Amino acid sequence: IPSGLFKMRIHLYQNDIEWEDPERNISAVNEILGDCIISSGDLVILPEMFSTGFSMRPELSNEIDKKSPTINFLERLASKYSCCVIAGITTKRNDQFFNEAFAVLPNKKMISYKKNYLFPLANEHKTYEAGCDLTVFEWSSWVIGMSICYDLRFPELYRGLAKEKANLMINIANWPIDRIEHWITLLRARAIENQCYVAAVNRVGQDINGVEFNGHSSLIDFNGHLIFRGVEKEQVKTLTIDIQIFVRNLIVFHVFLKCLELTIY
Repeated sequence: IPSGLFKMRIHLYQNDIEWEDPERNISAVNEILGDCIISSGDLVILPEMFSTGFSMRPELSNEIDKKSPTINFLERLASKYSCCVIAGITTKRNDQFFNEAFAVLPNKKMISYKKNYLFPLANEHKTYEAGCDLTVFEWSSWVIGMSICYDLRFPELYRGLAKEKANLMINIANWPIDRIEHWITLLRARAIENQCYVAAVNRVGQDINGVEFNGHSSLIDFNGHLIFRGVEKEQVKTLTIDIQIFVRNLIVFHVFLKCLELTIY
């Protein structure tokens, strides 16, 4: 197998989101990613609700049955670069609304994850329905598990992803500055306890409600080492991970998975 197949580049897109303005946010992604070198097999990750901000207006949600401009854009992006794009949007399905993460593949296949744990302090549960399933998929030799923001506080979800053999877990977020050290600590904990890589993208800026966000998008390895921790400004960080490095840890990983079979709670 050519050595290049073992490596995958990840592009962490950390941006300030224009409040409830999909057109401007899509334009910004186009412009900023246009200056990046994105190749076939890469993984591009955008934040939670990347096109609207953390909005509780269901009328802005994307109808799945009718391809919205936002969904069309994500499909074009994945097709243009022959990459996988993970992005957060809100959706409408059969008169219900969801906060979702989509992994969009070059062939326009869309893999969906509905946020399991809605954020009660923002009354997210009064607008959106909670998901109840885990989502894992394969891309560029990696088994990828998806999660959204507040999910990070619930280790059981990540245990479930580990049982599905996920070795790269994704979290996309609108995580506020006041609790940013929680963000970093919990990301490292999820990586260590599940013996996996964690890639996480958070937004920057301030929303219309005065909530401030300071990024700190991160890539963390299975030992909890911070390979990258973003600064407090808009940026796209490109990093490379190598499946061979993870394979060297497989003995530990398989022992860990065996222990997961022991259910005590």
